[in-house]
Amino acid sequence: MSPHNYYPVTAPSSSSPTPAGVSPSQSPSINHWTHPGPASADFRSDTITTPTASMLAAIASTTLGDDVFLEDPTTNALQAWIADMLGKPAALLVMSGTMGNQVAIRTHLQGPPHSVLCDHRAHILRAEAGGVAALCGAQLEGVFPANGSYLTLEDVQAHAVLSDDIHGCPTKLIELENTLGGNVMPLAEMQRIGAWAREHGIITHLDGARLWEAVAAGHGTLREYAACVDSIQLCFSKGLGAPMGSIIVGTDAFVTRARWIRKSIGGGIRMAGVVSSAARNAVEEQFLGGRLLRTHEQARRLADKWQGLGGVLSVPTETNMVWLDVKKSGVKAEDIVTLAAEKGIKTFGTRIVVHYQISEMAMQGLEEVMEEVMRNKKAAAPATNGTAAA
Repeated sequence: MSPHNYYPVTAPSSSSPTPAGVSPSQSPSINHWTHPGPASADFRSDTITTPTASMLAAIASTTLGDDVFLEDPTTNALQAWIADMLGKPAALLVMSGTMGNQVAIRTHLQGPPHSVLCDHRAHILRAEAGGVAALCGAQLEGVFPANGSYLTLEDVQAHAVLSDDIHGCPTKLIELENTLGGNVMPLAEMQRIGAWAREHGIITHLDGARLWEAVAAGHGTLREYAACVDSIQLCFSKGLGAPMGSIIVGTDAFVTRARWIRKSIGGGIRMAGVVSSAARNAVEEQFLGGRLLRTHEQARRLADKWQGLGGVLSVPTETNMVWLDVKKSGVKAEDIVTLAAEKGIKTFGTRIVVHYQISEMAMQGLEEVMEEVMRNKKAAAPATNGTAAA
C-alpha cells in the first residue's frame, strides 16, 4: 500500500460507543478531560492526543470575546503572534486545516477558468471532499513527482498551463504541502518554485498542517518557509495536540477577504478564545518546548526495527510517520492491525504516526507486533531446500 492512501486499513473497534448516561470512567476507550483515553497506544494519527491539564487550564481562564466582531483578545493575540512568527502581516483562525486550505484557495481565486497544480497525494486533492471544485469551480491537476518524494520546479514547469489557448485551463495557483506523508520538501526547492511562480504571476499556497515537523527537524525556519509562498495554513490539532483549530497567514488584504470567505461557509467563531487559548498552549508546549523531536526519534526507531526484520518502507522516515510497504515486505496490513489490537494498540496497517503522548510500552508492543508478523511470514513460507515430501 502506497503512502497515497491516508487511511489504508481501518482498525477494528474494540468496544461499542458509550451509551448516554455512562460516565467516561466506565468506558476507558474514549477520551475525556478527567479520564484520558488510550492515546498513548494509538498510532493511527497525531490528531489522537488527549488535551493536557495545562491546556484545560488555558481554556478555563481564556477570554470569551466574539471573533466575528474582532473582539476576542486571546484570538487577536494568537493571530498577531503567529503572523509575526512567520514574518507575514496578518493571520486568521479557522476551525480546521481543511477549512483553512479551502478558505485560502477561495480567497486567492477570483473566478473560472482556473486550475490548481498540486502533488497527486495532496490533502486538498484526496482528503477534502472535493472542496476546491465545489467552492472555487477550479480544476485540480495532481502531479506525480519525478523523484517519487516531492515536487520540484521541473515537475511544476512540465505541468503548468501558461498559455491563453482557450482549450486549456490556466494555472492560477500552485499548492504545495510540507510535510507530506511525513516527508519534507526541501526549503531550497520551495524557494525555486516560489520564485518561478512570482515571475509568472501564479499564486502559491502552502498546506503546512505539519510544517512544525519540518522546522523541528531542522530543515528551515517558519519564516523561511513562509517567505516562499503567498499564504500558508498551519494546523494546531495535528502533532501539537490542540483539540481543534488551524490558522491561515498572508497579507492584510488576503486575511480581510479570507475572513469574508470564512463567514460565507459558516466558519465565524463566537467564543473564539476557547479555541485560540488551547492552540497557543499547544504551540508553546509541543513546538517551542521541543517535544516533536522525540516523536521523530521514535518513528526512526520503529522504521529501523522494521527494516532490521527484513521489512521494506514505502518512503524514508524523516519526521513522525513510518510507511510500511507490506506488499514488498510480504505481509498483510490486516495482520498488523489485528495483532496490534490484541495488545491494545491501534494502528493502520501501513501508516504509523507517532505523537508526543505515545508511551514506551506502546512502542515496545508495536515492535513485538512487527516481530510476530515477520515470524509468521517465515513460518508460512514454503520449503526451498528441495527436501519437500514426495
